[in-house]
Amino acid sequence: MKSETDVAVIGAGAAGIAAARRLTDAGVPCLLIEARDRLGGRAFTVQHGGHGVDLGCGWLHSAAGNPFVVIAEAQGRTLDRSSPAWSRPAIERNFPLADQRAYHQAMADYYERLSELAAGSADVSCAAAFEPGNRWNGLIGAVVSYISGGDARQVSARDFENYAGTDVNWRVSEGYGTVVAAHAQGVEVALGTIVERIDHSGQHIRIETSRGAISANSVIVTLPTDIIAARAELFFPLLPEKTEAAAGLPLGLADKLYLALDNAEEFGRDSRVFARTDTKDTASYTVRPQGRPQIEGYFGNGLADELERGGIQAFVDFAIGQLADVFGNDFRKRLSLLDMHLWRSDPFARGSYSFARPGKVESRGALAAAVDGRLFFAGEACSQLDFSTAHGAYLTGLAAADQVLKARKAA
Repeated sequence: MKSETDVAVIGAGAAGIAAARRLTDAGVPCLLIEARDRLGGRAFTVQHGGHGVDLGCGWLHSAAGNPFVVIAEAQGRTLDRSSPAWSRPAIERNFPLADQRAYHQAMADYYERLSELAAGSADVSCAAAFEPGNRWNGLIGAVVSYISGGDARQVSARDFENYAGTDVNWRVSEGYGTVVAAHAQGVEVALGTIVERIDHSGQHIRIETSRGAISANSVIVTLPTDIIAARAELFFPLLPEKTEAAAGLPLGLADKLYLALDNAEEFGRDSRVFARTDTKDTASYTVRPQGRPQIEGYFGNGLADELERGGIQAFVDFAIGQLADVFGNDFRKRLSLLDMHLWRSDPFARGSYSFARPGKVESRGALAAAVDGRLFFAGEACSQLDFSTAHGAYLTGLAAADQVLKARKAA
């Protein structure tokens, strides 16, 4: 690993890779520094049965304008443009169509109330939009946790409303994480390198790492907010405005469990199952995602936090128990663990994606602001409208790199 560079980019997720790619292509010497032994950050694909399985982000959200669509096509990837499971009716076995229609109407009414609250003078939590006594509040709360990663009581209604996603959502057959990681081809990378301190007190910035010190003229920081918030001493001199901004944008949690399913053909492709409809502490299940003999379980916020304390086996036991309640006890014999990653337990992530606490929407801009024309910040939490997504992170990485290029021209 070299000991000096023009620009150091800390964190090799979508934002860091975008920034390093832009700078490398512009001929600017840079080093992409990553604590893990792999690229991609919260975009993480593993291989099973010849298929790419995304344990992190998996959807090309807002696909019509998502820059990773063009990148994936340039890499020769296969795009799956079929509609997502959440846009289709759920399996009726425990959720009759009449109840599904009632739930969807309740959800639409909830979103309407949420929009009205978000436009008000005070920023309240998403929980304020619940209709007291509505039988669907539990399931609505679960869906809010899937979307935001947070409990509705903690999530800013204004921030939730600001999200600019569209209804066009695609997948990459080879895996989204594969696309993100491959985009770093040709970029100089230092893997397995933990950044311990960023000393910006001198003429050059000194980055102290687990493998030695690196000197740089500029630094782009793309670390997750929970790491920035928990490690005030990361910066010297301290940057309390960054610590405070990051604390206002905590990482929520959305964990995915993949189970192998025997005799899967009895189910239609991308079939959806809600095991429970009366509580927010339930997972959502996609049976045969992309037509594969699997079940993908999606766990939001509080439930995922609780289960992570018991490790992956706790998720397996919970999911198989829920699915057996729907399909009968013999269904257990057809299920086995395929794969999972615990994102809260991951020391280099500490969660899945950011949400703003009520009253903290402006923290996104505060986190993204440059410091002294030498320290720049990027990552999904820095995005005003596309937070919680890989493409939102990517766009902030490009913006940070462009700020570096502009500063170099002005020097």
